[in-house]
Amino acid sequence: MTDYSQWIGSDFLLGSHLCREPMPPMSELKADMKILKAHGFNTIKLQEHWQIDEAEEGKYDFSRHEELIEQAAKLDLGVYLGLTMEQAPHWLYRKYPDGRLVGFDGRSVMYEAVCTMPSDGKPGPCFDHPGVREEQRRFIQALVARLGRHENIIVWNVWQEIATNSWSSSLADMRVCFCEHTLSFFQTWLRERHGDLDALNRAWNTRHARWEDVLPERCSHPGPYAVNIAWLYFMDNVHISRILDERRRAIQAADPRKRPVFAHRNAPDIGSPRDWNFARKLDFLSSSCYPSRGEGTEHPWDDRNVGEDVDPSVPNPSREMRGIVDEIMLRADHIRSCNAAGDPLWLAEVQGGPKNIGLLLEKVPTAADIRRWMLAGAAQGLTGIHFWVTRAEIVAQECNGYSLLDSEGDTSPRMEEAGRIGSFLREHADVFAQPPASRAEVGILIDEWNFKLCELMNLSGFSPREHLQYSIRGWYRMLWERNVPVDFVDLASDSSEWSGNYKVLVYPFPVSVSEKAAAKLDRYVRDGGNLVSEAMPGKLDENAFARRGELSPILRELFGVRHKRTVMVSEPEGGNRWTRKNGYAEWFPPTKCLGTGELEGQSLRANLYLEEFTPTEAKACLLWEDRVVGTHRNVGKGGAWLIGTIVGHNGTAYGDAETRNGIMRILENGGIVPTHRGKLVTRKRAAGKKEIRFLTNPYSSPVTEEIDIAGRPSARTLNGAALTVNGDTVSVTVAPGDIEVLLQEA
Repeated sequence: MTDYSQWIGSDFLLGSHLCREPMPPMSELKADMKILKAHGFNTIKLQEHWQIDEAEEGKYDFSRHEELIEQAAKLDLGVYLGLTMEQAPHWLYRKYPDGRLVGFDGRSVMYEAVCTMPSDGKPGPCFDHPGVREEQRRFIQALVARLGRHENIIVWNVWQEIATNSWSSSLADMRVCFCEHTLSFFQTWLRERHGDLDALNRAWNTRHARWEDVLPERCSHPGPYAVNIAWLYFMDNVHISRILDERRRAIQAADPRKRPVFAHRNAPDIGSPRDWNFARKLDFLSSSCYPSRGEGTEHPWDDRNVGEDVDPSVPNPSREMRGIVDEIMLRADHIRSCNAAGDPLWLAEVQGGPKNIGLLLEKVPTAADIRRWMLAGAAQGLTGIHFWVTRAEIVAQECNGYSLLDSEGDTSPRMEEAGRIGSFLREHADVFAQPPASRAEVGILIDEWNFKLCELMNLSGFSPREHLQYSIRGWYRMLWERNVPVDFVDLASDSSEWSGNYKVLVYPFPVSVSEKAAAKLDRYVRDGGNLVSEAMPGKLDENAFARRGELSPILRELFGVRHKRTVMVSEPEGGNRWTRKNGYAEWFPPTKCLGTGELEGQSLRANLYLEEFTPTEAKACLLWEDRVVGTHRNVGKGGAWLIGTIVGHNGTAYGDAETRNGIMRILENGGIVPTHRGKLVTRKRAAGKKEIRFLTNPYSSPVTEEIDIAGRPSARTLNGAALTVNGDTVSVTVAPGDIEVLLQEA
């Protein structure tokens, strides 16, 4: 008998979602299982729905799932079973009429999902309601007690694309939930956080007389005030984490085999560490992945066309490669970072076919697309890939879309290629079943309180959140291009681990910083780390109050500067990608900051802001004319770099090699050495005497480079690229926008 309990961690898990509600005929589903098995897949995903499986209170019908699970066992397929609690049964709303979500204006969300579409039953009922919480617990334990008898269930997913949004019911602007239960939880959390009402009033500069009076703004566009920041933080972190925790506990109490419990996001919010809070309530966190989403939603500020406003020595990837970097690599690194070291790293939903929306038909992915998507994920450390879906969708909203198979037929080019690459990954399960053992040496700092403030500061059409995320994405792209792997680091995490793991921490768009967080950064630097901060660190505190001196007090002492002034800088060549000159802002001419001291001979492009400093203990490293706009200071065992602009924007807008060279000078000062010096972007995974390298070409023409194979003379490529052995190196040519794999064994 197969021991499915060891599958996670011992084999690369290649799977596909088998079906959703409404289900196709059972005969078709069983036939599709055989097709998956024949193509080398080892798991399937089933998605159950509370409304379908308990249409009448207390009457469960799990027979269809059991039939499919039993068929999977006959084919030696593992089952990943997902719960859809948001598609709640109608009787629940009749039994608990006050169990609905409530919008800011007091209206109840009356939406009751009739099927899975369009968003897996979301928004669902209010899971803060005590009756709803109890019914949820009871149903989950009944389901697990029944289906958990099947040994080939290998994992439980407690939330399909975590969200509390209500866009499915056309009520997205309502903002939920303002029911008495959720507001009570919010006030209890505030009491625990602040200790007493006087402390909260002092922090917020308010005069609340009772905890019951502490309420978020009831409007569609709340302002950047302390209570609204706290409310957003609570709803997006504490509220959701509690639901995840309760579902996990319900499963664990009923599952005799104690199989892993996880959930997945539609897509992580880059710049927000809310996923760290989710991951702490689960065995691991995962994400969906639709690369055509990245291809089709290029940011309007980007250098989109090869050669447009970009240094020809800087790669300007194709739409397909940009989709891979943004949608797969960046997001996989984000999800990897929020999980504990050694946790499984899955893409729980990967696009298998055209992303059709109703009768709007999108491009059908080619076999080459599938290959690049899978290899890009494997390069970032994935231990499992699950496609959405096996057979073409029958629901009208996604008509004949998303699938590895077409509406008819036993195979397709994309199914064949998924099986081929999957077989390679499973063949080398000793390498790919385990995530990379080591973390990166460079971390990009992200802070939920800063993120929430930026989210609420969308005033006069100027969106700080957009600039924050754009800078983070740009830093990631620049470091990715220069072969510097990165982690994302939650500023709220235990700073005692930073010094031992990260030689350099980059802090993009740090406009809101608490003194508690600033003290962590100070300790990190004094213990030997190197902090690289963009402009205006701590201009606002965590409660959205502007600081006198316009810098965090702790950070201005750490950096050894005093703020002098901040101006807004125009884009080069009259560009207006983010410049809004029809407002009241004063825009200075475009400029580059010239290096001095440690950055002599370097330059960095100024983007959006330019902050001038008066050094007290620091030394100038960047100048604007004769003004100091960048400083460096050795503090304790480490170093503090303050860059008086938003340099991350240059990663994807107005790209130039000079800025990248300047950034690399700073990183090298902190002891960072690229994993490869060349145009190819390299990543590797290894086990024992085996090393597998992924070589990505982000350029528009072929790249041929020498790759070191010292100590591993046996080398071959996955896709058949010719190799020329030159002693301890091999010469490899990678096609434009492609990914090659180099296998080496000692």
